Amino acid sequence: MLVEPTMMADVSATTRTGVPEMSPVARRHDRAVWRDPRLIIGIVLVAGSVLLGARLLAHADDSVSVWALRHDLAKGARVGSDDVVPRHVRFFDAADADRYVSAAASVPASSVVTRDLGAGELLPRAALGSAAAHHVVEVPFSVATDAVPASVRPGAVVDVWVTPRASATDTGPQRAVRVFDDVTVVAVPAAGSSLGPTSSRQVVVAVPPGKETALPAALSRAATGTVVLVKQDGR
Repeated sequence: MLVEPTMMADVSATTRTGVPEMSPVARRHDRAVWRDPRLIIGIVLVAGSVLLGARLLAHADDSVSVWALRHDLAKGARVGSDDVVPRHVRFFDAADADRYVSAAASVPASSVVTRDLGAGELLPRAALGSAAAHHVVEVPFSVATDAVPASVRPGAVVDVWVTPRASATDTGPQRAVRVFDDVTVVAVPAAGSSLGPTSSRQVVVAVPPGKETALPAALSRAATGTVVLVKQDGR
């Protein structure tokens, strides 16, 4: 008996148990995970962020301490520890930091400013001079407490007026005389004392060399009259 070829193929494809044998499924090998471009880009971004953060932390305290002014100071005014406050500033260039007075040490004694400076301004080395080189005469005036503007402080520019005291022979009001104009206040001691308030305050002004000739007459008027300080607007 002859067997057809198709029947022979069917018989060979069966197992001894009579169950057809299944061919194995071919599997494609997955590409290695570490070679995925998205993973590589993610690692680069994370590494860059870590490096940037470390750099920022390293420069977070890269600042220097310099002196800044507590209040306005006019040209020729003395500057001391009570007039300045430390400020932490980060400069991009060391040469810029050297332009200002470092707060690592106190301001040199007998220092004066050689130009007008504003409150909050950093103290420049170029604007700091010696009182000996910047010759002025410091003159104290006894002024009634209510005759000193509340805004007057060291560095303020004022005019000094004197009103003669009235006498028995005077028939009219006394005319005030301006004895100094545009003089800088050097010191203003606090009003009052531990024993109680006082009716007058001593205010020290700096008289420049060009105005020294008016000093004798000014002191004579102040000794026999009432001193009033008038502060210049904005100074």
